[in-house]
Amino acid sequence: MTASRYESLTRDELATLVPELLLIGQLIDRSGMAWCISAFGREEMAQVAIEEWMGASPIYTLRMQKALKYEGVDIFTIFKGLQLDIGAPPQFMDFRYTIHDRWNGEFHLDHCGALMDVEPMGPEYVRSMCHDIEDPTFDATAVATNARAQIRPIHRPPRVPADRNPHCAWTVKIDESYPEVFESADCTALRGSKAALTELAPIDETDEGRSDYSGDVLADLDFAEFSHSALVRIADEVCLQMHLLNLSYLRAIDRRTETDQYLDIATKQLTGLAGIAAGRIRAALNLPADETGALRVLELHPLLNPAAYVTASVADGTIQVSHSPAHHDGSWISIVGPERLAPLQALVRAVDPYLDVEVSGSPVVEPAETWTLRVVRRNEAAAEAGEVAVTRFSTGAAFEFEHRKALPLIVV
Repeated sequence: MTASRYESLTRDELATLVPELLLIGQLIDRSGMAWCISAFGREEMAQVAIEEWMGASPIYTLRMQKALKYEGVDIFTIFKGLQLDIGAPPQFMDFRYTIHDRWNGEFHLDHCGALMDVEPMGPEYVRSMCHDIEDPTFDATAVATNARAQIRPIHRPPRVPADRNPHCAWTVKIDESYPEVFESADCTALRGSKAALTELAPIDETDEGRSDYSGDVLADLDFAEFSHSALVRIADEVCLQMHLLNLSYLRAIDRRTETDQYLDIATKQLTGLAGIAAGRIRAALNLPADETGALRVLELHPLLNPAAYVTASVADGTIQVSHSPAHHDGSWISIVGPERLAPLQALVRAVDPYLDVEVSGSPVVEPAETWTLRVVRRNEAAAEAGEVAVTRFSTGAAFEFEHRKALPLIVV
């Protein structure tokens, strides 16, 4: 089984990186939806988001349940899943949970980073996100746990009064009398992808620290309590969440576009995300702002992870990319290479604007084809790519995490 690239990080480094990866996953939409609004308008953008999240979230939710051994059919399982979901990154989407019993609970958001991003755009965009998108996608996330779960609003934005807190509140109920929710056709199709079927190394239960998330639901996850082995698996699973969400996004884009527009939107989404993600990874791990640091950021970036899904090797100051399951799926790595440099340039320039990439070889279409990337330094600094600047509009681009203790929730 392919070793994870995250194995090389220390336990403390992984505990820092995992919430960063969860937040980076949330920023996929901050990058991608801007281009959907431009191409299709607000209402069609909302429909893309619905199809995207309904297609991916039931698959990756169940993967994380199995990996961390908290599979179930109850409220406890749903809440644990949300805490490890790129749709609800810790603190940026500050979910606070209340549990009444196995079948009844509530949550509210003390801070909703997505709302902070959308409110300046006006109430129509808020309604699109908090009503049109949330209603079907919350239930789609819950269907991985129980097909008769319903997540319904107590109150939600647009906020009245304008500074209302908490930002929103919801009930979560499971009842056999509720109509069964079924997964979408996109979800069914995506289950056959290489991403959905990727096998990752099991967690070593003898490793020091928490090896799973069985037991009590915790108000906040303290990732430092997890073992090195568990954190490696979580990091790889979170990257697969991103790939699955991206593949679902691309399915929605594909049915609305011709080839050239599809590639244009897909590349712009990746370029914006690649730059913001690279800057956050470098800062979180305090990596040097030079060629060595940029190569290390690239090695740890979701573009190239998990290693079991994206085939690449690092040697002699270069990264060589070969045909992989990700190419088969048409995931991010399939749209970069010798003929499409913008996402790779945005990535290394987020480390230092004087950096650039030189890529040689063939675009990877067939199994025998490879390309090789070397990070180089230029004499003049490059301006930040417009796609990165668009993504930086999100408050998530500069969001700072705080340390929180893992305290068990008490059933009330």
